[in-house]
Amino acid sequence: MAGAVEAKLAELGLTLPDVVPPLASYQPAVQSGAYVYTSGQLPMVDGKLAVTGKVGAEVTADEAKELAKTCALNALAAVKSVAGDLDRIARVVKVVGFVASASDFTGQPAVINGASELLGAVLGDKGVHARSAVGVAVLPLDAPVEVEVQVELAGA
Repeated sequence: MAGAVEAKLAELGLTLPDVVPPLASYQPAVQSGAYVYTSGQLPMVDGKLAVTGKVGAEVTADEAKELAKTCALNALAAVKSVAGDLDRIARVVKVVGFVASASDFTGQPAVINGASELLGAVLGDKGVHARSAVGVAVLPLDAPVEVEVQVELAGA
């Protein structure tokens, strides 16, 4: 039975995806004490990237913002794989977003808002977090966006 967080996702018309399998030698998420740290999550849907390229060139900022939302959904799936239940999230502590950027693109914060806004919509005040939005030359598989999330669990 889905908890309150997954019910909120459904209310928003979203479904928690399966955990994206690692592309190399790492785990999608690990728990240390009361914290769960996700690996960088790409905007994978059904095992593949729907879009590749640099934001500000082949990919628009609006498209990238939607992709960041997908990354956040994948991060929530990774958290659930370790925590067992998303209702255990006491708060999202930190989000780090990477944006594969054209050399003149400076809108990284607006892109990563896709992830931040999703977490806020799903988790309310528990989704408010510290954040970094970083422009990079290239990401794995030529993904436009990558997001990692750190959450604190209640009762851990």
